[in-house]
Amino acid sequence: MSTARTLATAARVLRQLRHDPRSIALMILVPCVMLFLLRYVFDGSPRTFDNIGASLLGIFPLITMFLVTSIATLRERTSGTLERLLAMPLGKGDLIAGYALAFGLLAIVQSALATGLALGVLGLDVVGSPWLLLLVALLDALLGTALGLFVSAFAASEFQAVQFMPAVIFPQLLLCGLFIARDRMQPVLEGISNALPMSYAVDGMNEVLRHPDITSAFVLDALVVAGCALLVLTLGAATLRRRTA
Repeated sequence: MSTARTLATAARVLRQLRHDPRSIALMILVPCVMLFLLRYVFDGSPRTFDNIGASLLGIFPLITMFLVTSIATLRERTSGTLERLLAMPLGKGDLIAGYALAFGLLAIVQSALATGLALGVLGLDVVGSPWLLLLVALLDALLGTALGLFVSAFAASEFQAVQFMPAVIFPQLLLCGLFIARDRMQPVLEGISNALPMSYAVDGMNEVLRHPDITSAFVLDALVVAGCALLVLTLGAATLRRRTA
């Protein structure tokens, strides 16, 4: 890997995204809009918003970054851009790291806006530090980016990329503990949930919601989410093909 080539790849991706306002709006504004709607859905029960708002603050960025990243990367494959890039002295690691860096910068903006909206405008009440909440939201967005880069290798069209969402995201959403505590699930489902990264994302948010200080459980949750993102990025580089679909 080369730092210069990685930064050049990230700059190219950001230039392309600058000319795609719909993707930027999807990444940055949609999580904020969803949190805003959620707050007023539970307008008569603010405590309910406090209980699930922190969890969704991590889930919404993960989902939007997964969707946008998988489609944007697939466009590179189907247009032939990816094949031309790989014909140059550009390693797979440089390419994946460049994409991750570009979308990671957008994830920082997205997470900061969503966290600021939830805490400063919508009145989300958390016991822990808002910076820890922002950290987990950012890690979740980066995980969504990594998953999107990975699954794009297995899709032949943008429609197929969208179809991966029910397969990759929805099971995690159902089993992450958002709707019912994981230890109250059927044992087999609880075991599966323990292997899914979104479960640790929700657990990390709940640790910030309930504890004023950093706990060992929070550190473990953050490390698992970060480790999963790094692992998926590595797998994405390994599965990167030189031929377009």
